[in-house]
Amino acid sequence: MIRSPFLQSVESFMLSKRYSRRTVTTYLYWIKYFIIFNNKQHPSDLGDKDIERFLTYLAVEKGVAAATQSIALNAIVFVKKTFWSKKFVM
Repeated sequence: MIRSPFLQSVESFMLSKRYSRRTVTTYLYWIKYFIIFNNKQHPSDLGDKDIERFLTYLAVEKGVAAATQSIALNAIVFVKKTFWSKKFVM
């Protein structure tokens, strides 16, 4: 599967920190879904309002369970803390 350089760097970082393969796969899924939901904008260009809008969409439109919504939030918070705050550049 072809992935963006950004998602590849997230995957490499997580694997280098010894995250489980399942966690990596799940986080990449939700990060990619978040990016696509926001019209393929780079995550560093997105803020808290975009996160809130995405989580509301998941709950209201998609009807995901609270636990699933929590996992999506954890993935977004991970990438925000690890990559956005450092202005990570490909």
